[in-house]
Amino acid sequence: MELIADHQTFFDYCTALVGAGLTLLVSAVVGLHLWPLRRRELRGAPAQPLDFAAATRVAETIMAAEAADPLVRPESRSRLLSHGSRTGRVVLLLHGYTHAPDQFDELAEEFFARGYNVWVPRAPHHGTVDRRAHHQIEAGALTAYAAQALTVAAGLGDEVGVVGISGGAVLAAWLAQVRGDVVRRLLLLSPFFGPDPRQAPAFAVKPLIVLYGHRILPDRVTSRGYSLSAVTQYLTVARGLPDRPRRTGLLTAAVAISPLDGVVDRRAAVTVPARIAEANNIPLRVCELPESLGLRHDVLDLAALGTGGSDLHRLYVALYEGDPAATSGRAQKTSAGE
Repeated sequence: MELIADHQTFFDYCTALVGAGLTLLVSAVVGLHLWPLRRRELRGAPAQPLDFAAATRVAETIMAAEAADPLVRPESRSRLLSHGSRTGRVVLLLHGYTHAPDQFDELAEEFFARGYNVWVPRAPHHGTVDRRAHHQIEAGALTAYAAQALTVAAGLGDEVGVVGISGGAVLAAWLAQVRGDVVRRLLLLSPFFGPDPRQAPAFAVKPLIVLYGHRILPDRVTSRGYSLSAVTQYLTVARGLPDRPRRTGLLTAAVAISPLDGVVDRRAAVTVPARIAEANNIPLRVCELPESLGLRHDVLDLAALGTGGSDLHRLYVALYEGDPAATSGRAQKTSAGE
């Protein structure tokens, strides 16, 4: 599902601000724009490393708890694809807002077939029988979930990388910075570092984060069923990324995005990871998918492509692994200012 997908949602965003009260907005505009968005809990700390057996036990405990929980939909449970022992490569897959681990089913199998151990955890309040449960997510809970997931993944293999889509891509970028001692490869699919300016203008984003992200105002649900309080939690994490990205051990970084994506700020989708790549003196490989594919925000929704979907999964793996051919010769060091 898309986060902000049409003109109706633009209307929802604007009316949400108006609904907050014109007087409130006028009188508080300076305070809203000066309000600090970084939160102490968004600063990650190294966790105690796990060996393969311990990491497997943690993953299996999580999956068993979900299997026993009648509120978690069976198709939405966390997934562990394991070769039965520690492998040379492991990948963590982080699904998007309103989705669940099954969003990654085909790509997870592609990685597994290539010898990776794969961990696909379910985000808090996602994949439940209550389709509105995701409204309750908090930025701190999202980063705690991502950090725990990375600790499990790190116990499953030697070289660790992260793939995230949409809101999950924000968490992946956060991990690449706060746990740079672990993350070696990064692939961001349709990363939601900000909404498409045509849907939510730049001046509205910070007031929305403050008013709805901090739950100063009661939640508002858009016509498409998206909670402003929930969406702004991901934006809070995005705004909490270091202004000056840290140099870590990152080896590869890539972005894949569709020109038809009306959900994300496509410029920020490139410039934010470009700064991370630049700090690590590596190229950012940017793949703009062909418009002819008809893909929009969810670039993992490949059912309509038939057998062509397998080719795209292989492309995503090639981007993740840093194969220059994956961007048809366009792979280059991308300036953060581009």
